[in-house]
Amino acid sequence: MKAKFDYDDVVRIVPDAPDDLRSNEKAWIVGVFETRPGPFFDKFPDGVVYTIEFEDGSSKEIHEMYLCRDTEST
Repeated sequence: MKAKFDYDDVVRIVPDAPDDLRSNEKAWIVGVFETRPGPFFDKFPDGVVYTIEFEDGSSKEIHEMYLCRDTEST
C-alpha cells in the first residue's frame, strides 16, 4: 500500500478515534511503515502504520485510518 502521509507531515487524530489515540490532537509523522517489519504490527489492520509525535514530545504508532491532514498547518 502507498502511504497517504510522509515524514514531517502535520496531521490530526480523527475526532471519532478511540480515546487512547488522543482524538483531535495535532501530531507530526516521524515514521512510515508500508510493510510490517515484525510481529508488533500484527495488532493493526492491514494498511500503513505511522509513528507520530505529539506536541508534548510523546509518540505513538497509529493506523492511517485514524489520521487526517492538519488543515490549520497548510
